[in-house]
Amino acid sequence: MFKVFIDGKEGTTGLRILDRFGSRDDITVLEISDDLRKDKNERVKKINESDITFLCLPDDASKEIVELTNGTKAKIIDASTAFRCDDDWAYGLPELSKNYLEKVKNFNKISVPGCHASGSIAIIAPLISNNIVEKNYPFTITSLTGYSGGGKKMIAEYENPHTIELDAPRVYGLNQKHKHLPEIKKHCNLETDPIFLPIVAPYYAGMLVTVGIINKKNISLKDIHEIYKNFYKDQDFIKVIDLPDIPTMLSSNILAKKDYMKIFVCGNDDRITIHSQFDNLGKGASGAAIECMNIALGLSSTKGLDL
Repeated sequence: MFKVFIDGKEGTTGLRILDRFGSRDDITVLEISDDLRKDKNERVKKINESDITFLCLPDDASKEIVELTNGTKAKIIDASTAFRCDDDWAYGLPELSKNYLEKVKNFNKISVPGCHASGSIAIIAPLISNNIVEKNYPFTITSLTGYSGGGKKMIAEYENPHTIELDAPRVYGLNQKHKHLPEIKKHCNLETDPIFLPIVAPYYAGMLVTVGIINKKNISLKDIHEIYKNFYKDQDFIKVIDLPDIPTMLSSNILAKKDYMKIFVCGNDDRITIHSQFDNLGKGASGAAIECMNIALGLSSTKGLDL
């Protein structure tokens, strides 16, 4: 039995992780009473007792507890933005390369990617690594998400009486300084910041990220599709849809409650769009965290997850 502690299990990500453990017979969740869940000494004690600790906390709180548990033997999986660009931490998108996978296996500290970042990097990384576009290509990323990505406060805003504004999709991050941009740039090896347009819509969960390119390399749509098929060959959590099976429309909520991602390569030989479809709480958050835990513990990466 592996001992697991969730620091911040009251939040959306923590609750989803806890729910995924309901069917596991190899996990013991270390409990902490409500009156002690903000007690730093008690939290440090639980982390040191655990084999794996999930931090589902705001950035500053994650940084503080990591500092307080420096030297712990527990593996730490952090769901905040705090360490996603830190080279001392594994970045929890093992599908990117063998190097990323080995770090998740072997590092004691793992940072879970952001939901928008997961979908964006899954699209852009194969284009850069296969020289389909240059590292300074002026990408524009559009990412449509359900409101659960905003946490408990935003969920309450949508699910209680609200203004008419919340009944339509809303673009945010208008200052082009969204917190997921640094990890997108770093883990795609980009030289230019993308333009990023996140959109929150009035449904609970699900995400659809879209990136378009002008094809200047005289490579066919079919060949680019094949590049994605090869890049994600034999991956359980990222599935590239065959060209004949591409639908005429894509929904952003169809993979809600699932823990994998679909990639669609669309368009024509001149103008190509690539789309990643997944659950912002699944492969975009809690599902990815558990995938990393499974890998770090030497288990099947898919154990306890919904594919």
